Amino acid sequence: MPSPALAWAEVLDSHDIFIGVNAVDYSGYPDCRPEFIAAFERLAALATRAGVEGKPLRIHAPLIRMSKAQIVVRGLSWASDFSVTVSCYQADRDGRACGRCDACRLSGGLRGSRIADPTRYQ
Repeated sequence: MPSPALAWAEVLDSHDIFIGVNAVDYSGYPDCRPEFIAAFERLAALATRAGVEGKPLRIHAPLIRMSKAQIVVRGLSWASDFSVTVSCYQADRDGRACGRCDACRLSGGLRGSRIADPTRYQ
């Protein structure tokens, strides 16, 4: 949910928020839909001083329409270290993924790529 980012952006007088949501996940996470991001951007225009003054904030979701495999390819092009990431919503205290939740089951981008999945599982 971009609400804390919106508050912080207003404090910093920033006009851009970047969020890593992906529409593939939206079945269980309605805030990952393009419609939600567009509606939240409209809300930000009404709820912030900058928006009211005609300098609306933009919410950028560059991954929203990409497949999980496309996201992995993009990350690899940036030399991202996927071993320090976890998508699981039920990870344990040590950051190990459960392997069973929707987020784990939808994280097929790594499995569909040419790199080994570095995710640590419980």
